[in-house]
Amino acid sequence: MLMKAILLGIFCYLASLGVPWFLGTTGGFYYLSRPLVSGMFVGLILGDVHTGIIIGAAVQALYLSLIVPGGVASADITFVAYPAIALGMLSGADPEVAVALAATIGLLGVILFNSIETINTFWNHVADKYAEKNDLKGFWRANAIYPQITTFILRFVPTFLAVYFGAQYAENFLNSIPEVLMHIMTVLGGVLPAVGIGLLLSQIMKDKTLVVYFLVGFICIVSLNLNMISLTIVGAAIAVMHYKYSGNKLVSTSASDIALEEDEEEVL
Repeated sequence: MLMKAILLGIFCYLASLGVPWFLGTTGGFYYLSRPLVSGMFVGLILGDVHTGIIIGAAVQALYLSLIVPGGVASADITFVAYPAIALGMLSGADPEVAVALAATIGLLGVILFNSIETINTFWNHVADKYAEKNDLKGFWRANAIYPQITTFILRFVPTFLAVYFGAQYAENFLNSIPEVLMHIMTVLGGVLPAVGIGLLLSQIMKDKTLVVYFLVGFICIVSLNLNMISLTIVGAAIAVMHYKYSGNKLVSTSASDIALEEDEEEVL
């Protein structure tokens, strides 16, 4: 468990915002910190890829629409992606319960995220002092190295401690939870991904009537019991028809408008 906790701590650091080592922010924060991706890595480390991917996919649905306006985060996605999923797996909880645990840990992770941002502002003042002395090497260290030390400590250490020491208590903790409370956590865990998808749809849909396509997909899964491949084919067919017919309508309308404008110009 020692090596597993170390590896998870390292991954939690590499997936952090502002860490440049894994292809910069693009490869790190926007790739490794996604629960759908991290679930596979956590599963590989803990020896159960199948469960890791299932929990990762369930957690990812909750954070599909996560945004950080003005640097204010409602949840720390990196702590969700690694220690939260790891503890969910080690506890043997159902994916729904793991989602509820992940949401809780994500909120607690905001405290550490704000701590990192606050401490790193100190290095800005250090960099200013190096700049006044015309010390380019010191200025580079204050901007490139010292903040990474802060980020590593506050990412690696909590993840390591949570996985290494929390693993032996996670299952016992869940077993000690009353059945009623566990049922509530299961229900909430099942609802939270729907909330995430709903928030995403509200952001990307300009025409609210398009929600009917989402309902078609829901019916295909729940009532018709279609698998993901079949649902993808149905979705692709609907997308082509929607694009073709609504697109032709828009093109024909715009073409008629152009023709009308040309006629008006000729009259003038």
